[in-house]
Amino acid sequence: MQRRARIAGLLALPMAWLIGIYIFSLVMLLVTAFWVTDPFTSKVKPGFTLDNFAQLINNPSYLSTALRTLGIALAVTLLSMLISVPLGIFMAKVASPWLRGILAASITLPLWAGYLVKVLAMRITFTEDGFFNAVVGPFGGHGPGFSVITVVITLTYLWLPYMAVPVYTAIRQLPPNLFDASADLGAGSWRTIRTVVLPLIRPAIIAGSVFTFSLSLGDYLVAKFVGGSTQMIGSIIASNINLNPPLAAAFSLVPIVFVVIYLVGVQRTGALERM
Repeated sequence: MQRRARIAGLLALPMAWLIGIYIFSLVMLLVTAFWVTDPFTSKVKPGFTLDNFAQLINNPSYLSTALRTLGIALAVTLLSMLISVPLGIFMAKVASPWLRGILAASITLPLWAGYLVKVLAMRITFTEDGFFNAVVGPFGGHGPGFSVITVVITLTYLWLPYMAVPVYTAIRQLPPNLFDASADLGAGSWRTIRTVVLPLIRPAIIAGSVFTFSLSLGDYLVAKFVGGSTQMIGSIIASNINLNPPLAAAFSLVPIVFVVIYLVGVQRTGALERM
């Protein structure tokens, strides 16, 4: 009995937060998505209607925004993976201890500053007279300006540590003799990465991708500051939160659905069981 009381006391606060705040808020979000907004007074009235969800499908701009946000999140995840895997191999198996420390500090450096500070830094970098154009300008180049490409680059800069750290940790735990054995069997570097490293670190990649994918889906300030006319799901939600809260609530469920579909797909591969 005392043991159960201790366990109940230990779990009371986190369960109260999980159920009373987090889950209850999501339930209310779902309920609000079915409510209606009075077109004359703009007041929200409890009710049940599917019009808010119908607008998401029938309105081409809403549909294109949802698909654009999904594409951006997938691009950020893929780019983070392409950077993290070779970087992790170099840090874990090639770099000297002092260089490894410098690279580790550089990877986690974005986590040391505030979110808006990092976004504004990227805005200054890619502005017309910014650092990027100053570097490539003498060679006849020109930066992407404020566009979807800049949004992807900025989000990758923000969320790369969430992919790089678990990938590096997983690669560092691989026995060195695996690389030696692969080389002795005649496999080149790229084949070793493809057939030996990637299958073994797939759970780490999956873990990192959950963060990069979900965080990119829910972001919209990056698009506001460095995206120019680019809109993401969060942009539509922010613009409707006061004018049409039920529509904003309905649109808020879209990234949740994307994440659930992604997690279900990952679970079917069996990668989550080995994490």
